[in-house]
Amino acid sequence: MRNLLHKSALALVAVVMFAFTANAQTADIPFEDLPPAVYGKCYAKCKIADQYETVSSQKLVKDASTKLTKVPAVYETVTEQVLAKEGRVEYNIIPATYRTVSEEVEVVPASTKVITVPAKYTTESREVLVSEARGEWVKKKKSPSCFSKNPDDCYIVCFEEIPAVYRTETYQTLVSPATTREETIPAKYKTVSRKVVDQPARVDEKTIPAVYKTLTKRVMVSPESVREETIPAVYKTVNERKLLSTGGYTVWTEILCPSQRSDSKISAVQRALNAAGYNCGAADGVLGLRTQTALKQYQTEKGLPIGNLNIQTLEALGIN
Repeated sequence: MRNLLHKSALALVAVVMFAFTANAQTADIPFEDLPPAVYGKCYAKCKIADQYETVSSQKLVKDASTKLTKVPAVYETVTEQVLAKEGRVEYNIIPATYRTVSEEVEVVPASTKVITVPAKYTTESREVLVSEARGEWVKKKKSPSCFSKNPDDCYIVCFEEIPAVYRTETYQTLVSPATTREETIPAKYKTVSRKVVDQPARVDEKTIPAVYKTLTKRVMVSPESVREETIPAVYKTVNERKLLSTGGYTVWTEILCPSQRSDSKISAVQRALNAAGYNCGAADGVLGLRTQTALKQYQTEKGLPIGNLNIQTLEALGIN
């Protein structure tokens, strides 16, 4: 009977701590209508922008006209080659090259030394409970499942379990005592080098060719003339924006939590969209712009929540 009363008291304390923790974690969420607190579930409230349409019209800026254009005379260039510098022969002295011959000379003879090997210890540990497991509301960063690029347009909250925290205490136990061993130090050598002739000096003969320069002159091919050119009228496009619908925030919609979202899940969505006639390209597991556009079109036509990859859309596509 005493054990039963003790367990009931602990359960009551856990419920009170759970309620306090859940309420304390919602201070940074600017909405009062939070969804039910269920472990492993995440929700999103997305901002839907105002919808506009653009009406275009053409406005005359300048009437059509004509103008006279001067056509310049056409010239062609005639060239000829003239000797600028005669050819000659130059002599270049190539110096001798050398190579290095090396040999090894002993500097310090081999020796031995005694090395102390330190004792070895093993580390053992035990786990000590610091804080018990609990649950709390956690605000997430922008989910890749949301379409908007503005992270403030999608509020993601998940009720998650915070696992218990332990700390590890360690202590050491002697495995083997310290010992000594003898190590041989090898002899040291240095390299002595000297240079010897590899190739002797020589003289190279180089022929410098003659240099020519090009003289050019311009010759008229056709004289200057005048032609009449028609300048078409100039118009500009005037665009006006017309409000179709006013945006705002959606209701809380259950979405995939970050831990549940995977490339294979996105690939399944892409295959389902393609099969339903909403082309989103290859099923590559990436929620890119093309996939988002097809998904938004599917949600709009099916009357589903828009703006994220929510559970209702997954169920409509036949995906668990």
